[in-house]
Parts: sequence; structure tokens; C-alpha cells
Amino acid sequence: MLGFRVFMAVIFVSVLVYTAITISNYGWNLIPIFFGDMWAMTWPGQFNFDFMGFLLLSGLWVSWRHQFSLGGLVLGMIAIFGGILFLSLYLLIASTVSKGNVQELLMGKSRVFN
Repeated sequence: MLGFRVFMAVIFVSVLVYTAITISNYGWNLIPIFFGDMWAMTWPGQFNFDFMGFLLLSGLWVSWRHQFSLGGLVLGMIAIFGGILFLSLYLLIASTVSKGNVQELLMGKSRVFN
């Protein structure tokens, strides 16, 4: 589990730095570029469309893990818009809270049967 946590921390820091550099060079204008590439039916658009599927799946999983409670739905929306920056931090925290119990990490504490 330590390797997993280190991996999540490395991803979080790497994407945070990359994002900060990108924003400083190009501003916050992500949405028109993201959807514009998809509309153009290019390879970057195909990648964005594929990635959007992962974002939606991530948001659905986070919401499900919290039993679609209000807090879970909010976290799910943050997962969709926050991407791996959110998910890496979420998994780092959840893996610590679950004390390395993978079943609890994946399904949430309320779904674990001992």
C-alpha cells in the first residue's frame, strides 16, 4: 500500500505542477479547447472523448462509494471536473483512512463485511 500511496502523491504533485505551468502559459481557457478538439473529430478529440469517459466513470464510482449521498454526489462532481488531481488526493486519503484495506478502499466502509 505504501507504493500505491507514493504513486498517488507523485501523480498529484506532477499534475499540479504541470497544470500550474499550463495555466501560466495559456490561461484557464480549457473548456473551448477540450470540446473544440472533440467537435473537430481529431486524434486529440478522440483522446479527450475517451478521457471524458474515465472522468464520468470516476465521478460515478466516487458517488457510489458514498452511497449517492449528498456529500457523495458533490465529491462525484468534483471528481468529474477535478480529474486525476482530485482522484489521486482522494485515493491517498481514502487508502490512509481504510488502513490499507483494499475492500474498504474500493467499496467504502459501509459495504465491507468482516
